[in-house]
Amino acid sequence: MPQTTFTPKRRAALSTLAVAALSVVCAAHPGAARAQDAWPTKPVRIVVPFTPGGTTDILARAVAPELSKAFGQQFVVDNRGGAGGNVGADIVAKAPNDGYTLLMGTVGTHGINRALYPKLPFDPIKDFAPITQVASVPNVMEMNVAKAKELNINNVADFIKYAKANPGKLNMASSGSGTSIHLAGELFKTMTGSFMTHIPYRGSGPALLDLVGGSADVMFDNLPSSMAQIKGGKLKPLAVTSSKRSPALPDIPTVEEAGGPSLKGYEASSWFGLLAPAGTPPDIIDRIQKEVAKALATPAMQEKLMAQGAIPSGSTPAEFAKFIDAEHTKWAKVVKASGAKVD
Repeated sequence: MPQTTFTPKRRAALSTLAVAALSVVCAAHPGAARAQDAWPTKPVRIVVPFTPGGTTDILARAVAPELSKAFGQQFVVDNRGGAGGNVGADIVAKAPNDGYTLLMGTVGTHGINRALYPKLPFDPIKDFAPITQVASVPNVMEMNVAKAKELNINNVADFIKYAKANPGKLNMASSGSGTSIHLAGELFKTMTGSFMTHIPYRGSGPALLDLVGGSADVMFDNLPSSMAQIKGGKLKPLAVTSSKRSPALPDIPTVEEAGGPSLKGYEASSWFGLLAPAGTPPDIIDRIQKEVAKALATPAMQEKLMAQGAIPSGSTPAEFAKFIDAEHTKWAKVVKASGAKVD
């Protein structure tokens, strides 16, 4: 068989054809091309859809340094509060799906808001790729200490009695309309037949400042963001909103335990997890999940989070996606039963 001779001119022509063919493949499969890049080659942004100081922010700032160490690039927390988390979530939904913009999503942004808001600028399911659930936490029903003392409210039963006798005289702070903090309070109102005036903030941080300062009376906050104030004696915990007592506050009853027959079956816990824009390369998703799960499994991280009342997770992308679907169904029923609405 005669041998083929490759002249310099022919070699150049073949190289041009190879580059052209590769360009066609990359154009047809841009995600695959990006996935093969040496990600990350620049800092990664984790959008927190609330102001600093709340549990979403606390968890993002706990995970970010671990990811920075694992990948050799900075993972930077970017707080973008507003509209019950919808402002920050929308930023991520519309970001390039290249792995450089992530969201610390919540039960609000991905479990509640689609049922609560008549129109969202994003689809919590179609516009995101779940990465991993980071942690779940109970909420804690708590009062301004001076207000509780002034009104002689020592427990949930005392609170219900006063709230029903004085509708609208107590105000209820939340981290924003549609958050689990808001819905936990709305569910309480519905089940007890009481009424409190809802005051939404742009995150737990500013809401807690007003609660401690006395401008707000009660809040159903995520436990981690309130733990320091509770331990410091600046807030009075009445009950936790989970179905079981929290190991972090073992002496504090659940709302169901403390509230009597009217609150039988009450449960309104929160969760937090990382998500990316839909279409983000699966290998990037998997790499992030594995590193988060590894960090959450360390004794130091377990101790840190559980001391604040958070239960670490680290679920797979498939498990997290299934969980989010179930949460949509659950919270749609809660929203309907509570009658809560956001214009």
